[in-house]
Amino acid sequence: MNPEIDDPKQVVLQVGAVLKKLRKEKHLSLEDLSELSGVSKLTLGNIERGETNPTIGMLWKISKSLSIPIMALFSTENCVNLSRAGKGLRIAGDDNNWMIEPIFQNAGHGIEMYRAYLQPHSSYYPEKHHHNSTELTTVMSGTITIHVNNESYTLNQYDSISFRADGTHSYINHTNEVVVLYIMLKYGS
Repeated sequence: MNPEIDDPKQVVLQVGAVLKKLRKEKHLSLEDLSELSGVSKLTLGNIERGETNPTIGMLWKISKSLSIPIMALFSTENCVNLSRAGKGLRIAGDDNNWMIEPIFQNAGHGIEMYRAYLQPHSSYYPEKHHHNSTELTTVMSGTITIHVNNESYTLNQYDSISFRADGTHSYINHTNEVVVLYIMLKYGS
């Protein structure tokens, strides 16, 4: 189960969405799944819409009929995603001193993850991000100074910082080495 979801209503909605997705992937109608599982069509529809909290017995019947582990009904992940450094899309800043590689985007949860590279003796001044956005940055290699509003923070390898990204912030590399960062942007509150 997704550890971030601890609200029972959210869990019910998630199970319903996953069930609907899995049922459609297997090209089954509600009636087909009802016949396979022994759970009524009405109950299956209510589960998919998040209108009922299914019992463990119902979940076992459904998972067996779909030939999936029961915990697959609690997971939105059904495949493995791999992002290798230096492979795939790379986006450079205006002066080519700043480079990002998108890692994973989860638009449904308002999250974006990047690897970022800042060249020696250079700086990057991003635009203010969306209202109520949060930036979480971890230094993977090197040392960097990050300015957030009017404060300066020096981070070394494996140090992390989190800040509101809708204010002014910048990254400055005063060293002779490329700094590698892991950045996660979270949109919303």
